[in-house]
Order: sequence, then C-alpha cells, then structure tokens
Amino acid sequence: MFIRRTQTRCRATGEPHVTYRLVHSERIGHQVKQVTLLNLGRHFSIQPTFWPALCRRVLELLSLQTSLFDPDLPQTVALAAEHIAARLLAESAPLLVRLSLIPTPAMPVVNDAAQAASESVSSEPPESRTPAEIYTIDANSLELARPRSIGVEQVGLAAMDLVNFTSLLMGLGLSGPLRAAVVGSIIGRMAAPASEAATHRWLGQRSGLGELLDVDFERMKPITLYRASDALMKHRDVIERTLFNRVHDLFGFETTVTLYDLTNTYFEGTAAANPKAQRGRSKEKRRDCPLVTLGLVLDGSGFVRRSQTFDGNVSEGKTLAGMLKDLGAPAGALVIMDAGIATEANLTWLREQGYRYLVVSRERTRQFEAETAIPIETAAGSAVHIQRVDDSEHQEVRLYCYSEQREQKERGINQRLCERFEAGLQKIADGLHKPRAEKRLDKLQQRIGRLQEKYQGIGQHYTIELTPDETGEKVIGLTWSKQPKAGSRLSHPGVYCLRSNETQWDAEKLWRTYIMLTDLEAVFRSLKSELGLRPVYHHKEVRVDGHLFITVLAYQFVQIIRRQLKEHGIHDRWSTLRDILSVQQRVTASFRRADGGILHIRKSTQPEAELARIYHTLGLDPLPGGVQKTLL
Repeated sequence: MFIRRTQTRCRATGEPHVTYRLVHSERIGHQVKQVTLLNLGRHFSIQPTFWPALCRRVLELLSLQTSLFDPDLPQTVALAAEHIAARLLAESAPLLVRLSLIPTPAMPVVNDAAQAASESVSSEPPESRTPAEIYTIDANSLELARPRSIGVEQVGLAAMDLVNFTSLLMGLGLSGPLRAAVVGSIIGRMAAPASEAATHRWLGQRSGLGELLDVDFERMKPITLYRASDALMKHRDVIERTLFNRVHDLFGFETTVTLYDLTNTYFEGTAAANPKAQRGRSKEKRRDCPLVTLGLVLDGSGFVRRSQTFDGNVSEGKTLAGMLKDLGAPAGALVIMDAGIATEANLTWLREQGYRYLVVSRERTRQFEAETAIPIETAAGSAVHIQRVDDSEHQEVRLYCYSEQREQKERGINQRLCERFEAGLQKIADGLHKPRAEKRLDKLQQRIGRLQEKYQGIGQHYTIELTPDETGEKVIGLTWSKQPKAGSRLSHPGVYCLRSNETQWDAEKLWRTYIMLTDLEAVFRSLKSELGLRPVYHHKEVRVDGHLFITVLAYQFVQIIRRQLKEHGIHDRWSTLRDILSVQQRVTASFRRADGGILHIRKSTQPEAELARIYHTLGLDPLPGGVQKTLL
C-alpha cells in the first residue's frame, strides 16, 4: 500500500490538476498491477515524508495491530489514518481482501446446530429472515473505534423530511455540498450549539450525520459552512415563507394569532465592521459588549413566521410596522405584544391596517377593584383575578389583573430594593459623623440622586431631608421616611393591565390568549440557552445575520419534533431531549477471527428506554445507519 501523486484533468473544464490516490500493488500472473483503493482528493495535505508511516498506520487499524499512542506519529497523520481506514471499510471493502498484508478470509465458521436451534425458536419462516452468522473470534482482540453521535442527527433529519426541507434547498439551486453544509449547520446547532468553526469540528470528529447523509464532513472545508450561511441569507424570505406554510399544512393549526417580540445578543469582540453592532440595553446584562437585536413574528402555535435582525440599540416600538407589513397575516389577525412595543403609534397603525391587538398596557398607574373581579384558574392551579373595564369611547377593553404569585414576587423585589436604597441612605448618614467623609450639601444631593436612579424609581416613595449647618454649605443631619405612592408597584403589587380592541371576547378568553406571550418568552430562552444564539463570534454583517437565522431554523425543527412528542404525552424541554438522544452512538467493533481474518462491524448502540420511547413515538429506526459488516 502506498500513496501516489497523479496528474489529471477536470472533466468539466479540462483544467489540469494534481490528485492523490491510495494504491495497492498486486501480482496477477507474470504482471504487477496497481489497484486504486481510495481517491484521497486534490487537497490531501500530509507531507510526502509521512506517507509510509500513514500507510503502515492504516494497515495496523485494519488488521487490529493497533497501539494506543505513537509519540513519533504527528497527530495530523494519526487522524488522517483513522479517516482513511474508516473510508476503506465503508467504501472499498471488496478491495481490502486484495491487500497482501491482510489475510484472505476463509469461509465463515458457522455452527450448524446453533443456527438450527436459533431458527426453531423463531416464529418467522426461515426464508423471511436473514440467516444467522456465527463466527469463532478471539474475545480479547475486541477493539471499539470511531464513536459518533447519531440520536439528534436522526430526529433532526426526520423533522426536515416531514417538510421536504432538502427539496426546498434543491429548488433554490443549492449544490449538493452546500445542501449538506446547510443541514449540517442546522443539526449542529440543535445538537452542539457553537460557532461555525466549532460546528465544523463537531461534524467531522464527533457526529455520525455524515454516515446518514453519505457525506464526508471530515473532508469538507470550513469555508463551505460559511458559504452555506450566505446561501441561506440569500433565500431567507422564501425559506421562511415556504417552511411556515409546510408546517401549517403538516399540523393544520389556525393562523389567527400573531406574537411579536424582540431580544438581543452580544458580540465577542468589538465587531467594528458591522453597522448593526451597537451598544444598548442588554437583556443578558452584558453592557460591556456591542449588541445585535433579533425580532420574531410567531404564530400562536409557536412556529416562526418571520425573523429579522436589527441594530443593537433599536427602539422596540419602531420595528412593528416594518415586520408586519410584508407578513401577509390574515385580515383581523390578533397581534399580541408586550408593553415595550405597544406604543400609541403602533396601536393606531394596527387599527388602520385592520389588525386586532392584545397588549400589556403602558399606563403607569395601577388600579384594581377586587369586588368586581372574577377568578380564573391557571394551568399551574393558582388563581388570577380579573376586573374588566370597557372603554366605549375608544372601543377598547381593559383587563386589570391580580395574581397572588406575582404579588409575592414583586413584594420580594420591592423589599430587596427598599433595603438596598435605605442602606445607601444610611451610609451617607453615617458619613456625617466621620472626620473625612463627604459633607458638602451639593455633593450629597448628587449622591442621593444617583441612588434614586440606581434603584428603579424606589426613591419616589421616600421623603428625604438634609439638614444644613449655619453656613448652608455642609450637612449635619439626614432623615427619611417611606410613603408608598398610590397606584404604584409598592401600593398594588401583583397587578397589571391588558388592553385590547377585541371587545367581543370575554375576560377569560382574552387573558388566556395573552398567556401565549409567555410561550414566546420561552422561545427566546430556548434560542439563547439551548440553541446557541449567544454570543456571536462573527464580525461581518451578513455572517452575523446568518448565524441568527441558522438558530431560528434550528428552533423550527426542534418545534416540529417537540410538537409531535407532545401529542403523545412527552413534554420535555429540548435540552432534556437532547441529553437523552445524545447517548446513542455509532461504533465500529473489530475482532480477530480464529482463521486469522478480521471482522469489522459498524453499528449503532442499543437505545435505552427513554430513547426507545422517543424513536417509537416518531416512528424512527431504533438503530439508525444500519449495520456495516466487513470481513478481511
């Protein structure tokens, strides 16, 4: 076995180029012929000085003459040998018996009595079953190699098949390698969220996706994944629209409710080349980093209808019209938003466009009359009390809602903020009796102002008095008293207001519809914590947009999987499902046979109970990838 450098020409263009081949010489009669075992491609990067060592290592792997660690063999050569041996087993098994250093196998040693006994206990007729194959092997020679994850990969591909995602990419003109890179990027985001560079390593070194797709991700260049991201962005609108329509046809849900919200993620680095990278209010408290904002329009079913990337410092209230005007939502669709987007201008625009809306009111004064409120039981078994007030002048309805759970939460927040605010005041007061502490009136007024700003409006509930000395320049006393203002969070904890122009629905239906917005918040949590939305490692604008769009597509397929499982009582989060799926691996088991030959079997591990239940629910093969058997 040796490696040969061959000059050849491209069939399409006639352009000459060099390629590398793994070759075996064998004598046939009086002639010696060279047989190509494997085409290593034109980008084979191992230096010629290491070619003999590489070939020896490949033969060792195939004949089980393996060593755990060879300090003289560079890592790149060792990895290349493992890759070549795996390709030989998968692609060129019939040629392997021709290698002079590997014994030609005799006929398998079959125990006829054992096979007959096996057939006698089976209920199937013998002609309908694969005959049993029994070999005499050396158990101590067992070697397990090339473990690759296969669980997430199988369910991810199954979700894509349900909506004919690959045919969609093909219809958009994407080549085979680009389609494979797109699928690899999305499933990589589902299984091991990371940057595109890390996804490339995962596809080549840890995942069995290539075996399911018949694609060699180890030979795929990292730039192909970036080109796949660019191709997705080029066809973003068509992909989003087509994918949502196919999901709609698949599950048959009604598109009558539209959820809209924004979130942001931060960059690792300055991202100076990206005009969208701006500093703003980070929802992850990363004020030290520039941000980029992702806006999502979802249906009430939880599937994304449209996504768009905005500047990191975008004002939420200014994005609604731009997102919805090209959406094609049905007339009279109900749009649900939080207070950040529910500006008067947006509500006016929604009315003019014929939309209904259900939003969190931006009014600051809280009110609630328990006497006229009705109780509603939540899914968690707690109670929410709702007071309905009709506004006939503006053709709106307001729901003033009180939640005991929310009250407990807000009371805890209020108490913590008040304690910290008073501790700050006490620190200033204690300094009046210390020799070198600040006592100037103007400086202390500034410190109190900063304290009030820091603690989210808590200062408005306190009356603070500074007592100056005879000169009026220094302070000799500081006192305060707490007086909660009416209609505030301190006086009405647990109260919030909903506002809608849907006046025909009763209070309970409006409130339960609004709760869908909490599902959107769960979407953002999934995108950021489960699917790798944050942080962003790219700097170019199109690559940043592509990174976010890949995450959105990964979410869509996760939703397809979870919706199928929910219909059968499996309600786990994706992070839990991913942990269950990730246990299954494809492994190559190799044995030395009694006749001196080698038996290689590549097969998936048996699924455990939880995983088997998921496969059964989704109608998937419990042993993905099938069985590959090679006799040498």
